[in-house]
Amino acid sequence: MGPFKDIAVELKNMVATIEIRRPPHNFFDIELIRQIADACEALDKDPACRATVLAAQGTAFCAGARLGDGHDLQDTLVKKSETGQAGHLYIEAVRLYRTKKPMVGAIHGPAVGGGLGLAMVPDLRVTCPEARFCANFTRLGFHPGFGLTHTLPALIGPSKAAMMFYTSRRIPGEQAVKIGLADVLVAQADVRSEAQKLAAEIAENAPLGVLETRATLRAGLADRVRAATDHELEIQTRLRTSDDFREGVDAVNQRRKPNFTGR
Repeated sequence: MGPFKDIAVELKNMVATIEIRRPPHNFFDIELIRQIADACEALDKDPACRATVLAAQGTAFCAGARLGDGHDLQDTLVKKSETGQAGHLYIEAVRLYRTKKPMVGAIHGPAVGGGLGLAMVPDLRVTCPEARFCANFTRLGFHPGFGLTHTLPALIGPSKAAMMFYTSRRIPGEQAVKIGLADVLVAQADVRSEAQKLAAEIAENAPLGVLETRATLRAGLADRVRAATDHELEIQTRLRTSDDFREGVDAVNQRRKPNFTGR
């Protein structure tokens, strides 16, 4: 498979590690998510791969989208493929939820906004005290995306998801494990190796049994994410024209507290 521009894929002892290579922050766009989906779909067809690990270089797992002055968001969401076919970020995100092999996320640093959405794709997450999980959309005058309005409450419950959405607060690794947002807490230097160890433990089991069990547990998930992203996109498109969104982006860029007006 590949070669890929922004990711690397290594298959060893039945475990494939997909590494995001946009350090230090690993900002995402449609092209990055497309590459990850392409890699996952190729690995689905490879019998030598029984489990995957999603990891990243740099200080962050994925710090979300590069906002610029707010106008860059359109390029983040929409871009034609190399074949000229029009695409959308959320179409690529749904592709990730349709892949078949079990995945472990190695969340060694911040997973913010859409980066948190990407961190929800794996079945299990290994993290560390230095990690930060943040749904910062309302701090930007925006609406959650990447299917998070379904995946986050499904994982940690509606009340805890509402707390994260409404406050935009950062959840450190220890708390993430306590509320079920992550599954294993280790030292930062050990996050990837522990994720690979967990994936190897999965890969030791009967592959047909694992695949069918996963398919049962995640039955209908991709369709629910698709419905969520359809709604999220509608609201995001409307809020992108608001004064509050422009103020939220300006405040982030200027490292100050936003002054929202509700317009």
